[in-house]
Amino acid sequence: MKILSGLLIAISLYFGIVHGSRAFSKPSLAYAEMMSSLGIPDPVRFVFGIWAIVAALLILFPDTFFWGDTLRAIQIALMMALVLKAGNYKFAMIEIPFLLLPLLLIYMGHPFRSAILIK
Repeated sequence: MKILSGLLIAISLYFGIVHGSRAFSKPSLAYAEMMSSLGIPDPVRFVFGIWAIVAALLILFPDTFFWGDTLRAIQIALMMALVLKAGNYKFAMIEIPFLLLPLLLIYMGHPFRSAILIK
């Protein structure tokens, strides 16, 4: 169980950093159109990028693990709500597994949590 949890943390960390860093690169035309259709201007895109990276880094540490996963789940749910508001149901459905990942991690817990609690 701890190995699976550690693997899921690595996957979640990868997705958080990759998606967060994408906010700071020059957007492609398709990406810029998608963001404008959602009503997300560049400053908000930068905030979402910082949010994604910080939340991904928080899941590495047992003491901040819950808050990192909670922030990731909130961000994904917010993006899904904006996408649904724009009428892009296919994209919202694609985001469901990404929403389930932090929720599953919260359920499973941090793999090093019990080792830290022993004093």
